[in-house]
Amino acid sequence: MPTKITAVYENPKSPDEFEATHHEQIALAKKIPGVQKIESAKVWPKEDGSATPAYRVLDLYFTDYAAASRAVTTEEASAFVGKVFELATGGVRLLFTDVEEV
Repeated sequence: MPTKITAVYENPKSPDEFEATHHEQIALAKKIPGVQKIESAKVWPKEDGSATPAYRVLDLYFTDYAAASRAVTTEEASAFVGKVFELATGGVRLLFTDVEEV
């Protein structure tokens, strides 16, 4: 079953700074061994002006859980995670999930 690692970025202290450096995170993610596909998405602002539940998500797809687990032990993954925590000034959650085809 395909597995993805999702980085859920909370609302950053400075969205402009985050956006100016987000491409660095994507470039590092592309170097992680076994990554099949990467998706980046920005959360739409709420129409009522209240805070969004998150700011952005970044999904890294792997063939299966074993491939994702191996990938996170690499130097490339360490560099990616280091940059994520450096730039995610509002906080970030990393999730491993099975991709269920429906």
